[in-house]
Amino acid sequence: MAGQEESAKENLETKIKSAGYERFFGRIVIPEETIIDATGKSLKRFSVSSNAKLHVKTGSDVKKGDLLAEEPAIHARHSGVIVSTKNYRRITIETIDKKYSKTYLIPEGSKLVSGIKVGARIRQGMPLTKDGEYICEIDGKIIENERVKRVEVQLESGEVDIYHIPYELYDPNKVYKGKQVRNGELLAEGRKVNSPVNGRVEIVDLGTRKEIRIAKTQNRRMFPGYIFAEMMMNDDTWQFARTVPGVIDFVASGGQALELKPKEARVVLRLAGIEAYDEKVKPVRVEMDIKVGDVVKITTGPFEDFAGVVKEIDPVKQELRVAVTIFGRETPVTVKVSEVEKIQ
Repeated sequence: MAGQEESAKENLETKIKSAGYERFFGRIVIPEETIIDATGKSLKRFSVSSNAKLHVKTGSDVKKGDLLAEEPAIHARHSGVIVSTKNYRRITIETIDKKYSKTYLIPEGSKLVSGIKVGARIRQGMPLTKDGEYICEIDGKIIENERVKRVEVQLESGEVDIYHIPYELYDPNKVYKGKQVRNGELLAEGRKVNSPVNGRVEIVDLGTRKEIRIAKTQNRRMFPGYIFAEMMMNDDTWQFARTVPGVIDFVASGGQALELKPKEARVVLRLAGIEAYDEKVKPVRVEMDIKVGDVVKITTGPFEDFAGVVKEIDPVKQELRVAVTIFGRETPVTVKVSEVEKIQ
């Protein structure tokens, strides 16, 4: 029954263990496919510096809360005395081609003009503060508006080192006016970026920074209402399994339970993440000579060696929606054009 697959699977596994039937049963799986929502509305974007340590790479799947990246910690460059801690704003503007950026450090007392927010377009010559003391020097878009604590450390030579610590990382018990700091002493931990959603990662190097993009993902049952069991089939095990709560019956033909063909079993195991397959496809130049209704053979991925009918074509994404038949039912799958061969 659709929606009860996990419950049926757990009930079957529990009954197998309690009855000591492990020697008659193997893997029990529920195949799922990952749906990626890469629309602009759902896409999460995080900007980090070029020096940030990345904990993920393009193509990685992450769960909510997973660490994506961390900025370097802030250490004292020289020994000295903290003589000032003040609130500032760090405003960063990036050109539209993302090749150049300009950062402004503005005292909190200098009131920002309205509209200075992340994502806003701004032009050269426009004021950033109401007193007109800070003027934008480039055309571009605001990519950062962050509160920071400006910390000044006076050295024995009389020179002053300046540090800008993100406000949420500033600890007034560790960094305060009058404190003596040593060369290399930790002033603030590096900012950590965690994923707010389950999703798939794309890393984009923009030259002046890196952008981590997270496209939301969700798992969808490939065969709603079905679970797949690896088992020794006889009258005893057949009766044992079909009387499990949540299990209605076996898929059968003429009263005989249907056994999956080897290539069908391979699909199930690959979709369940139990059997690996080569996801790397050599780049090829694709000629879009396929049309709806054509019969194609899938050459890679979970459905490798299956043939099916093309139902939909997305020429922009170079993707096809192909209907393949597995254990007697039509199942639509999405594949790249480069992953199929047209059957003449």
